Amino acid sequence: MNLELGSIGEEVKIIQAKLKILGFYKGLITGSFGPSLEEGVASFQKSIGLQETGIVNPTTKERIDFYTNPAIAPISILPTLKKGDTGSNVLDLQTKLKALLYYTGPLNSNFDLETENAVKRFQLNNNLTADGIVGNNTWNALNSLYGNLADCSLESTPNNYLTYTVVPGDTLYAIARRYNTTVAAIKNLNNLSSNIINIGQTLKIPTNNITNYLTYTVKKGDTLYGIAKSYETSVNAIKSLNNLTSDILSIGQVLKIPVNEEVNYITYIVMKNDTLYSIARRYNTTVNAIKTLNNLTSDILSIGQVLKIPN
Repeated sequence: MNLELGSIGEEVKIIQAKLKILGFYKGLITGSFGPSLEEGVASFQKSIGLQETGIVNPTTKERIDFYTNPAIAPISILPTLKKGDTGSNVLDLQTKLKALLYYTGPLNSNFDLETENAVKRFQLNNNLTADGIVGNNTWNALNSLYGNLADCSLESTPNNYLTYTVVPGDTLYAIARRYNTTVAAIKNLNNLSSNIINIGQTLKIPTNNITNYLTYTVKKGDTLYGIAKSYETSVNAIKSLNNLTSDILSIGQVLKIPVNEEVNYITYIVMKNDTLYSIARRYNTTVNAIKTLNNLTSDILSIGQVLKIPN
């Protein structure tokens, strides 16, 4: 059966998750086939020479499955990148070029002149056409060398850190407090000579002191982003603490969630049929505790209302 605009269900969720891994879909994993997924499917089809229909027919599904099976998919099919592009794929490109010492600029997700020159240097040194455009051949060479570098790092460095991507408003002091470590420890682990950090920069965070976590059981509709937001942490922190290699979750899966000792509540968005009593039971607290923390004077809730829930 084809999946197309308007389709809903678990099969759509799987397609969204797999195209997200491949870099062709940037939306939420909702199980609803919307315009952004249709565009992602069409981009994927174009990248492998299929007709750009935006419809997941059996042939398209087979190719998606093939390219997301690490046992039989040794090549990358990430989107072609060139000067002027922006987004997470550009950030991934810059991160890998920086690790391989071809790029020295900021990790800003912008494919600028400095990024283009780094790509050309990489291509020239690896017997590729030095046009500054990142296609399949460049991605394959880059991922292969970066993978080898990562393997060497894993052999020589204890697995006692998690990775964190800097977001607007972050400081080394705030990150250190969040993860129960010190600014000096973060700077030492990342070879930083100053306290200046850039949005999109990836940091290693020491985990020797991160023993404060709670467990969470994944339920239907959960995403790593939604869970991270509820517990005031990051997707990278959850993935690192649980040794996850993708954003795909399974219903019933138990996750460790890092928590900040100073944050004594989580946030919860009220859904249809929610009551204070049902929410309190779900999080092992009381109606009065929720009302007090949120300064509520009645038991009436509104769909979409954001509540603080005591930890």
